[in-house]
Amino acid sequence: MTPVLENGPGRTSRNSLYLQVLAGIVIGIALGYFEPDLGEKMKPFGDAFIKLMRMLIGPIIFTTVVVGFAGMGDLKKIGRVGVKALLYFEVVTTAALIIGLFVANTFTPGAGIHADVATLDAAAVSAYTSAAEQLSTVDFLLNIIPDTFVGAFARGEILQVLLLALLFGLALSGLGEHARPITNLLNDAARVFFGIVTIITRLAPIAAFGAMAFTIGKYGIGTLVQLASLMACVYLTCALFIGFVLGGIARFGGFSLWKLIRYLRDEILIVLGTSSSESALPLLMQKLERIGCSRPVVGVVVPSGYSFNLDGTCIYLTMAALFIAQATDTPLSLARQIGLLVVLLITSKGAAGVTGSGFITLAATLASTGTVPVAGMALVLGVDRFMSEARAITNFIGNAVATLIVARWDREFDATQAGEILATGTAGRNRPAAVTPTGASGPGAGQESGPKADLPSTVTTGT
Repeated sequence: MTPVLENGPGRTSRNSLYLQVLAGIVIGIALGYFEPDLGEKMKPFGDAFIKLMRMLIGPIIFTTVVVGFAGMGDLKKIGRVGVKALLYFEVVTTAALIIGLFVANTFTPGAGIHADVATLDAAAVSAYTSAAEQLSTVDFLLNIIPDTFVGAFARGEILQVLLLALLFGLALSGLGEHARPITNLLNDAARVFFGIVTIITRLAPIAAFGAMAFTIGKYGIGTLVQLASLMACVYLTCALFIGFVLGGIARFGGFSLWKLIRYLRDEILIVLGTSSSESALPLLMQKLERIGCSRPVVGVVVPSGYSFNLDGTCIYLTMAALFIAQATDTPLSLARQIGLLVVLLITSKGAAGVTGSGFITLAATLASTGTVPVAGMALVLGVDRFMSEARAITNFIGNAVATLIVARWDREFDATQAGEILATGTAGRNRPAAVTPTGASGPGAGQESGPKADLPSTVTTGT
C-alpha cells in the first residue's frame, strides 16, 4: 500500500492534503457566513465522510488487535498494557478536570448573565436529559459485551469490537502453527482496510468544507458573540492543557509535542473540519505504528483511549457545568465543586461512544448531583457545536501522546524510528505502513519496523 504520507511523491500529496483541508475549512466558513441557507445544506458532505471512516473503525481495530496479539501471545503482557493505559487515562483526565475547574473559577465566564431558570427552554435539552436517565455505570459495563459477534460491528461499538479482538487474538495465540493461515489472512485484510482509508482520506477537504459551512450557516457568527466568554475559556483551557500538561508529559517521555503535532497535522485538520476525533482514528492508528509503537499497544491504547481518555470532553464538562451555575446565580462552594468533579470523572466514562455524549454526560451529572439546574443547559446548547472542535482536537492529541507514553513505558517503542520521523514530520520513504507480525508469511514476514529499544533518558527527537 502507498500511504498518503510518504516522502517523495507522497510528500507532495501530504502537503497537498494539508492545504486542501485548510482551504475547505476557510471556504466552508465563508459560505456559511455569506450564504447561511446554502451553507446549512452542505451538512451531508461532512456526515458522509464521518460515516465512511466510522465504517472502517471496527474492521481496522479487529484485524490490527487480533494480528498483534496472535503474534505476541502473552496474556500477562496484554493485561499489563491495559492496566498502564487505564492508570494513565485516570491521572490525565483528572488533571483536565482540575484545570477546567481552575480556569472557570478564575475567569467566571457566566457571571453577570443572571439567567432565570423558569424562562429557559427546557424542551430544547429534553432529548439529552432523557438519554441521561438511561446512563449508568453498570449499563456501560454491560454494554461492552455485544449481544452477538457481528452485532459489535453492526453497531460500531469500539469497546465491543476491542473485546472481541482480544478474545480472538488470545485464542489464535494458543493454537500455534494452526493459527498461521488465519493470522496471515487478517494481516492482509488489515492492509486492505488501511488502503481504503487512504482512498477515503482524499475526500477530507470536501468533508471539512461541508461541516464548517453547516456549522456557520446554521448557528451563525452572532451566536459566538453572545457566549464568547465561555468559548474563549474552553479554548484557552484546552490550549493550556495541551501546551503544559501534554507538553510536559511528552517532554518527560523524551519527545517533542510540537513535532508530534506537526507529524499529525493532516489528521488534526480533519478533526477540526469535521468536529469529530473518530474521523481520524484509523489514520492515527496507522501513523502511530509507523512512528515506532508496536501494533498491540496501538491496538489497545487508541480504541480504549477514545472511550476513557477524553481530555477535551472533561475540560468542556467542567467549564459548562460551572458556567451554568454562574449564569443562573447558583452558589457552589469549593467542596460542592470538588464533588461535582468527582461525579464528572465517573460519568465521563459512562457516555463513551454515545452520540452527543458530552451533552448527555453533562445532563446526567447535573441531574445526579442536583446542585446545578439541568434546564440551564439550554444556555450552552447554541454554542456547543463551536466548542466541539476544541474538545475533539484535545481528545485526539491526548490519545496520540497516551499511546506513545504507554509504548515507551512498556518498552514497545522504537526511539530511533520515532526520532527519524519526527525530525522531518513524515515517514521514511521505505517505511512500512503497518508492522508485519511475527509469524506472518509473505514479504517482510517476521520483520518489525525496528528494534524495540529501551529508551534512554534523552531521546534524539528533541524537545
